[in-house]
Amino acid sequence: MSTALDEEQLQQPTFINKLVPRIGRIATISLGKYGALIVLALLVVLFALASPYYLTPTNVLEILNAAALSGIISCGLTIILVSGLFDLSLGYLASCSGILITHLMGLGVSWPLAVLIGIASGVLTGLVNGFLVTRWHINALVATLGTGSCLVGINYVISGGAPQDVSENAGFASLSIGHLLGIPKLVYYLVVIAAILWVILNKTDFGRNIQACGGNVEAARLAGVRVARTITLGYVVVGVCAVITGALVASSIGSGQVTAGDSFTLSSFAAAFLGSTVMREGQFHIVGTVVGVILVSAGFNGLALLGVPAYAENLFSGLLLICAVAFSSLGRSLSQA
Repeated sequence: MSTALDEEQLQQPTFINKLVPRIGRIATISLGKYGALIVLALLVVLFALASPYYLTPTNVLEILNAAALSGIISCGLTIILVSGLFDLSLGYLASCSGILITHLMGLGVSWPLAVLIGIASGVLTGLVNGFLVTRWHINALVATLGTGSCLVGINYVISGGAPQDVSENAGFASLSIGHLLGIPKLVYYLVVIAAILWVILNKTDFGRNIQACGGNVEAARLAGVRVARTITLGYVVVGVCAVITGALVASSIGSGQVTAGDSFTLSSFAAAFLGSTVMREGQFHIVGTVVGVILVSAGFNGLALLGVPAYAENLFSGLLLICAVAFSSLGRSLSQA
């Protein structure tokens, strides 16, 4: 009889048996909701211990300056990710727009007009992507990858693969080089563009509509949302942000380079997915994306200070993207639980 009682006691949940799943759930929720912030804090601590120069004011400003360009294009990407779609052409568009703008300047076009023409090309690319996805119903990954491949071809047609030097144009260089009140100009661009996109996403009918599309596209359509127009406009926003990034890259390095913006595709997706684990449990939002961009930049900067070879950045970006998608998926599953 005592044996039966012992077995019954063993089957009853103990305090430890109750506590372990609870701790595991708390840890899981923390990763889903604060994953990017946790990773950022760990990186800062590790690199600060490894290098005395990491947390100096000069290096912190350098991290923010390096994050600015990726931040602009990543915030644009966030708009279309909110709708549940993707854009793989943005990095190639940044490269192509940089080549286009600097090539036009080489032909004698003033840099403000060249930049405006570049922005128009971003709008056109966005319209094409939107048309392919919403009217021809091509999968967004396939459509934007195809558009990106076309942009690579256009890039080489314009440049012949050669850099487009504009280093002697002081006005264009001043667009991105220099400081205001001790802060790099590029940081101001990021702050302004991120603020504008935050307002658009959270305080306008377009923002509410694109969030509705991301939640349930059929429900949004039944509610009166013009889905095709909303998604197309989202792609236009991505295109404009990609062109702005390409122009600022060209201004920073003094020339248009055929592959200058290609790497932004991977880094921007990593930043956006990491950002979705900041306070929102798997939901894309502008503030989170900015945090994600700073995380990526902080990692790159720390690796550079430690003398790690530049090719390790690709490994770091890939690992971050994997972790970011895992955290984001975790956050979504928790929010639906």
